[in-house]
Amino acid sequence: MGDAAESVVISARDLVKTYQMGEVEVRALRGLDFDLHHRELVVLLGPSGSGKSTLLNILGGLDVPTSGTLAYSGKDFSHPTEQSLTDYRRRHIGFIFQFYNLIPSLTALENVTLVADIAPRPMSSNEALELVGLAARRDHFPSQMSGGEQQRVAIARAIVKRPEILLCDEPTGALDATTGRLVLEVLDRVNRDLGTSIAVVTHNAPIARMADRVVAMADGRIATEKRNAARKAPSEISW
Repeated sequence: MGDAAESVVISARDLVKTYQMGEVEVRALRGLDFDLHHRELVVLLGPSGSGKSTLLNILGGLDVPTSGTLAYSGKDFSHPTEQSLTDYRRRHIGFIFQFYNLIPSLTALENVTLVADIAPRPMSSNEALELVGLAARRDHFPSQMSGGEQQRVAIARAIVKRPEILLCDEPTGALDATTGRLVLEVLDRVNRDLGTSIAVVTHNAPIARMADRVVAMADGRIATEKRNAARKAPSEISW
């Protein structure tokens, strides 16, 4: 992966995130350190409440830490303005969630084009759908597609703007194993062919076998971290 410092695309140090729930203070992150490298695929594991989604939201500019530092491509991003957060999400980050969030009145192509139209350097919407294997479904509406197809449209929508980072929160959580593997194959292809850095949050431990690195979280901290000797193809994974 070359020089470690040069290969880091986003870096977090001593991240703390505290939420006030009435009179109760909830610490979602407790002094966490995390790096994501260029062209890396990382899987974040942990039970509900371990801080996985909170970390993902902060890395993606959907939330800001209570304290700690965040750097993107070596530049400090710890105290962003609302405008800089918007620009960061628009230019550099792609999001994929458990539920697809497609606009039901738009076709697959129109859902993808909606993002392409506001991106500074997008690929064509047709190319994005081709990458996820849905060129033939471009004129179909979400109600005419399976859950797996809708999730692949959501991936196409996320990658059409060529983000450096793709953040996936339980991308197979609403899918059966067979359909989930199809979605994982698309993520694997995006990582390998486009060089997109990807972080995947999941409860599903077998998915970790497809990662370069596996980070297990517990109680707002990183509990363990390991690098896989070799990545498994999604087709080899079962759950």
